[in-house]
Amino acid sequence: MSIKVAFIGLGVMGYPMAGHLQNAGFDVCVYNRTASKAEAWCDEFAGRAASTPAIAAEDAHAVFVCVGNDDDVRSVVYGDDGVLAGIPEGGVLVDHTTASADLARELGEAAAKQGVKFMDAPVSGGQAGADNAKLTVMLGGDEETLSIIERMLQSYSHHYGLQGPVGSGQLAKMVNQMCIAGVLLGLSEGLAFGKQAGLDPEALIAAISKGSANSWQMENRSHTMWKGEYDFGFAVDWMRKDLNIAMQEGRKQGATMPGSALIDQLYAEVQNMGGNRWDTSSLMARLVRDK
Repeated sequence: MSIKVAFIGLGVMGYPMAGHLQNAGFDVCVYNRTASKAEAWCDEFAGRAASTPAIAAEDAHAVFVCVGNDDDVRSVVYGDDGVLAGIPEGGVLVDHTTASADLARELGEAAAKQGVKFMDAPVSGGQAGADNAKLTVMLGGDEETLSIIERMLQSYSHHYGLQGPVGSGQLAKMVNQMCIAGVLLGLSEGLAFGKQAGLDPEALIAAISKGSANSWQMENRSHTMWKGEYDFGFAVDWMRKDLNIAMQEGRKQGATMPGSALIDQLYAEVQNMGGNRWDTSSLMARLVRDK
C-alpha cells in the first residue's frame, strides 16, 4: 500500500511540492484555504483534497505545512479542524513555512504531547526550485525523524540537511535570507553605479560574472535588474517578513545586524514605490529611481 501523506497550503511553493510527492508514489491528500486551488491540484495530479487540515491529516504518516507566517501556521495546526486534531500518534508534522524559531519549538512541544514527531524544515530555491524539484531543505529535529521523511524530501529537493534540534532549521533559513539580502545589495549598488557610469551591460556582466563577484543572483537577475524588470520571483513583502524574523531573533541572541537593518529599510522604500510584489532584485530600483 502507498504511504499516506497530507500537504497543507498550495501556494507557489506548496502546489508543486505536493505534486512531486504524488508523482513519487505517495498517496497525497491536500488542503488549501481557497478550495478551488485544491480542486485544480487534484485535477492536475489525480490526488485527493480535504475540507479541513484535520481531515487531510487523518491516517497520514506525515503532514507537510507550507503557508505564510507564524499565525497562518497556528491557524492550520491548532483547533478542532487543525492538523493536530487529525494526525495519528506516531505521525510526523513537518513545517516548511519560513517562520520563527520560537514557533518551531512551540510546535515541537505541542506535537510531542500527542505522541507526534515534529521537524521545522524551511526551504530555499524559490518557485523555480519548487517547480523543478531542486529545493534545499534546512531541518531542525533529530535523525530518527529525518529517516522517516527522507524519501519524501527527496521527491522535491536536491539537498536537505539536519541543522540541529527543533528550531535550528529556521535559524539556518534566517542566515540564508541575510546572505541573499547582502548579495542583492552589493549587486544592486554595483549595477546602479555601472549604469550611472555609462558602462555596457553585456560587457560588464560578462566580465564580473566570471570572477569572484559571481553569485546565483548575478547569474539569474543581473540582466533583468539592468532593464528594470521585476514583475516575477520572490516578493519584497516576503523578504521583509523573513528579514524581520531574523532581526527579532538577532535581538534575542545579541547579534549585530546593521546590514540586515539597512536592507530592510531600503525594501520598505521599494514598497512605498509600489513594489510590494516585485522580485527582491528590485532593490536596484531604489538606487536608480532618481536617474
